[in-house]
Amino acid sequence: MRDPRWLSRFGNATRQAETYRRGRVLLAGDAAHMHFPAGGPGLNVGVQDATNLGWKLAAVLRGTATDGLLDSYHGERHPVGAELLLNTRAQTALMTTYAPEGQALRGLLGEFIATVPEFSQALAERMSGLSVVYPPAEGASAHPLTGRRAPDLRFADGRRLFELLRGGGRVLLDLTGGAAGLPGQTPDTVVHTAPLAPHDRGAWRRVTAALIRPDGHVAWAAEETDPETLTRSMSGALAAMAGQGAAAVR
Repeated sequence: MRDPRWLSRFGNATRQAETYRRGRVLLAGDAAHMHFPAGGPGLNVGVQDATNLGWKLAAVLRGTATDGLLDSYHGERHPVGAELLLNTRAQTALMTTYAPEGQALRGLLGEFIATVPEFSQALAERMSGLSVVYPPAEGASAHPLTGRRAPDLRFADGRRLFELLRGGGRVLLDLTGGAAGLPGQTPDTVVHTAPLAPHDRGAWRRVTAALIRPDGHVAWAAEETDPETLTRSMSGALAAMAGQGAAAVR
């Protein structure tokens, strides 16, 4: 190789912004976190930053949420960025070591990836960003699905959750048809009343209603069967999401 037209180099200059929001300035992607480009997880995390921030900005600008919703952006995404830096530092150590001990560790991890499906899946979810779970509000009890990414649920009427999310709004699922007096479909909220089609997703088996954020994470879920109680819980979840935007809303 000779006569290069262009050269560049990239060191392991790992950095993370102290805060992702200061007034009207909000940071996302490479402006918020910088790291060795091992495996490309920075792209996944950067897109997630933009998705998390995008729906919150839109809600505030439309007047359907308070400005405090934007504060939840840092609280939710800064820990994800910190974990990203931890993962890429570990990858860098494995990729750049030539010591016998380092090569032995790399070989051992490679064997685990090839032979232990659970270990391999956990690493894949970390790399892709699919393992992100937003924590519930401090001191609050929450359904185990709260803060987790919702799968592409299929409903008995043939529709799918990801189809309902395409409009960029939140999706309120009434899986029993038992709630009453809920608001109709609006640009901010799609209300879908239909049970789930037969499935093997154990965590969703007893869920009667759920509120899905525009970024695909579960804002609220319930297993309540009493129609009046369920309706009150749904209304409270919608109001809390507009007011504070945290992953856990009751």
